[in-house]
Amino acid sequence: MAHQQLPEQAQQLPEQTTAAAHHHAVGGGTAGGASPPPAPAPARRGRARGATAAAAVTRDVTTTAVTTSSAPPRDRTAAGTTGSNTVASGKAAPGGGPAHGGTIGTVAISAGGAFTAYLQQQATAFLRGLSLRGESETEADALLRGSARRIAGVLHTYAPLADPGWAEPLRAELAWLSATLGREPQYATRLARLVDALRRLSAAGTPEAVLSAALPLPSDGPPAEVAAAGGGAAPLALGAARAAALLERQLTLARTRAHSATLQAMGSSRFHGLADSIAVLASEVPLTPGAAQPAHEVLPALAGQAYQRLCDAADALPLHRAALPYNAEAVQAALGAELTADLQDAPWHQVRILLRLARYAAEVPGAEPRADERLGDAATLLQRHREASESAAAVASAARTPRIAPATAYALGVLHADQRHEVEAARFAFSRLWQTQGQDANAAPAPGVRTE
Repeated sequence: MAHQQLPEQAQQLPEQTTAAAHHHAVGGGTAGGASPPPAPAPARRGRARGATAAAAVTRDVTTTAVTTSSAPPRDRTAAGTTGSNTVASGKAAPGGGPAHGGTIGTVAISAGGAFTAYLQQQATAFLRGLSLRGESETEADALLRGSARRIAGVLHTYAPLADPGWAEPLRAELAWLSATLGREPQYATRLARLVDALRRLSAAGTPEAVLSAALPLPSDGPPAEVAAAGGGAAPLALGAARAAALLERQLTLARTRAHSATLQAMGSSRFHGLADSIAVLASEVPLTPGAAQPAHEVLPALAGQAYQRLCDAADALPLHRAALPYNAEAVQAALGAELTADLQDAPWHQVRILLRLARYAAEVPGAEPRADERLGDAATLLQRHREASESAAAVASAARTPRIAPATAYALGVLHADQRHEVEAARFAFSRLWQTQGQDANAAPAPGVRTE
């Protein structure tokens, strides 16, 4: 009986072996010398859509990003990823930003890990902006500017964590790109602001004011129609159309030049090198040995220093003089030959930059941002201050045009005074905000800053 079962088992064994070999070859094995077909490569992010120079740069940069993403970091110890005691990222915060916290569960975040995670997040946004440039230049440029400013600002605030030989050149290139991309939208916004101001001034005359007899500008027609509509009107109505046309010519020309400069910059080797650096940044960040320390011991102190610099610069502003709604000194400085408006506007612009740096520093995970409710409103007021001061400077530049009519010069003078009034209004609102709410906000010292 045993001799009869043995041949049957011997016959079943070759059949099972053949079936197993066939299954191994079909399922991805190497039996019989057959190799499986290669799996399709994943779609690369940031592929360019277009034949422009910027699209070519995007294609090369995305290829670099995909290639370098698989490379291991060159110094895991410096990056703070020693063993399993540190992690590099946390939960997402509301609004798309990173979470603020020093630990995830029972695992501590290293300063280098949190710093690297934020930089890589912004680098990814930068590459995404490159891919969108072939579809919508406005949206892409806004995304590029935002990520470039954040990377440069964080590299400045948390400079002790990054290799200075790598961070300083990258900051300079990001500042160049941000300034280049920002000129065109600034000229467009300035022109719309000044034309609206001219219409408002022409329509808002009172019997006691100089503009009492001014006729309003047509709300749905070009400025050139005012010449026919205001044949016997006051000087502002007569000069407003010519002033608007003069400003439109100058600012449109400046906007066109800025657009050409942007296209030239996006196709230059300088931008190509910057984009390559950002692509490498998406996978590797050169850090110092001090970045291996816990985040709660390093990041709050550096963010607190940025906040303290903001407070010191804001307190040094002439807030008591700005408490008056109209500062004749500023208008005289803007019109004088020796005293210029830049001497008064520059400190306010510096506070706006420091405020932006403080807000960017607070976005890094583990920075423990200061709960100061003034910062959002202060940023809005300082941005309004900047737009009004630069608009007034543009009007003053247009008024220096030779051989303009007296009515045009008069309209430009009124418009300049109006923009300087807007400057003083922004300063007045900022002084009220900073002084009235500053007592509660400054009751406790900034995180990481010692008070003596």
